[in-house]
Parts: sequence; structure tokens; C-alpha cells
Amino acid sequence: MSESDFYDVIIIGGGPGGLTAGIYSMRAALDTVMIEMTAPGGQVNNSDSVENWPGDEHIGGAELAMKFSLHAQSYGLEVRSDEVIDLEPGLDFHTVKLADGSTLQSHAVILATGGNPRKLNIPGEDELYGKGVSYCAVCDGFFFRDKTVVVIGGGDTAAEESLYLAKLAKQVYLVHRRDALRAGALLQQRVKAECKIEILWNSVVTAIKSDDSGVAAVDLQDTQTGEQRELATDGVFIFIGFNPNNHLVPAGTRMNADGYVVTDDKCETNSPGIYVIGDLREKYARQIVLSAADGCTSALAAAHYVETRKTSEVCELPQELQDLAS
Repeated sequence: MSESDFYDVIIIGGGPGGLTAGIYSMRAALDTVMIEMTAPGGQVNNSDSVENWPGDEHIGGAELAMKFSLHAQSYGLEVRSDEVIDLEPGLDFHTVKLADGSTLQSHAVILATGGNPRKLNIPGEDELYGKGVSYCAVCDGFFFRDKTVVVIGGGDTAAEESLYLAKLAKQVYLVHRRDALRAGALLQQRVKAECKIEILWNSVVTAIKSDDSGVAAVDLQDTQTGEQRELATDGVFIFIGFNPNNHLVPAGTRMNADGYVVTDDKCETNSPGIYVIGDLREKYARQIVLSAADGCTSALAAAHYVETRKTSEVCELPQELQDLAS
């Protein structure tokens, strides 16, 4: 293995968290590589508009992603476009295997692979994403002030987001496939007490329709009778779950029941030198600014870890070699 195959830090994933980690790693003078198989910026690229990033009242998602990427690369961050197929933790170093056959090793690894909202996989869902279809009420609810929206789901997230949207929208239709919500009792009480929210029981959305301005209606089907009808709406918010991209998380890493990785306040897992950040990490909320904060935290912690490892390695050398290394 050549010297260029060994790094102080390997960052897997180039979303806001990974890019922020890259910025702080380079500022700490760590030999760092970031691996991202798609465009840097991750899912931010898919957002038509971002209005909750501090310092920018309104910015396109792709533009914000580009700013992240250019900032990181201004420090000389090495970016490799490839897919990581395996992460093997080790006592002395960690090993990352790429789809092109390359093997990289490092003192520390920052895993920033995020996750994806579960989809309905119905006509119009992908085509209208960012044009009225959303998976985040906090991100996009502002655009539907005094408008009509449809929320799909029946758990805590769907209930919470419906209540949030009710503060902005004129009318909220909560569509649930069963005759009872899965959300907690208190949330259910609040939803049912909110006059702007109408629950459509035993119903599923089978298609999302559009006009020249974006989402215009949804097709509904009654799960008991099979009856179909069309419901006019300006937006569709889908909350049927979230899938963390945890396939690279090493065996033995602590995760909760939903597959999110449990870390300490430094974003470090129970494997020393392996950090998990962003939407893959167990946390209260999932926002761009929080992923960036995780990136900062993990890189600062990794810098301390790497320095400790290097100091330990030098101390273990014979005295004549320590003199050469100092």
C-alpha cells in the first residue's frame, strides 16, 4: 500500500455534514479524503429553495450545495467520486473498500451517508418533488401559507408535521390508510382538536396530479370500498417513515430500534475513531444546520483522536526513531 492510500481522516458521504467535516478537517491540517458517489451536497441538491439556512434568507438547494463544496475544496480537500462498499474497523487503523477495487486506510472515519424518506412510489411523486411534493414540513411549509395541503401518514411525524402545517396552511388533509392513527395519544388529541386538520380515514393516495404551477390534486382510494375520488390540493407532504443508509455501519455498532446509530456528544460510536453524523445519527431533528454542526463536532473530535494516535505511535518507537520523528 502506498503512502497516498493512508489518510488521517476518511469522510464517507458529501452532504452538508460531510462537507463541513471536510472544512474543519482541512483547517486542522489533517490529511483528509471525502468519498461521494453522486454530486457533493447530497439531498440538498434536490431542494428547490432553502430558507432556513442561517445567513441566506432564500437560496436554491443546488446553489447552497455548490457553496459547501467550493468552500471545502478551497482548503484543498481531496474528493473522490466512487462508491464505498465496505468499512472495516481495526485496532490500529480502519479500512475502507471502494467499488473500483481500491482500499484506503485511516486513523479516523466519519460516516455521513444520511438516509432517505420512504416513498409511496406512486405516479407523480418523483416528477413533482420540489414542485409541491415534500418530505419536510419545516423546510417547505412556508411556501404553502394560506393554501391547501395533503399530509400522508399516521405516526408521530405525520401528526407533528400536520400540526405544524396547520399554523401556515388554510386547510390540512391528513390521509391515513387505517381507521386509527399510530401517533401518541397526546398528539392524536391535538390533531383532532385542530379545526384546520381533517382526517381522511381508510384512504390511500394512488397518484399525484399537476398543472402548470405544480401539484394540483391527488387521487384517493378508499381502502374498504375501493371507491376512488380526486381531491384538489396545492401540496403533498409524505411522512411514512425514513430509511437511514446504515449498510456501511460496522457490525457491533450501537443502533436504536429504527436503525439510527447511537453516538456520544462527539458523534463517536462505540468503535474508537469511527464517527457518525447527520441523518444517520440518532437525534431529535434532521435539518441542514444540524448536519453541518455534526460535521464540525466530528472533525474536531477526530483531530484530537488522530493527534493522540500519532503521539502514541511515536512514544512506542525506540528512542533513536523518536528523535527522527520529532
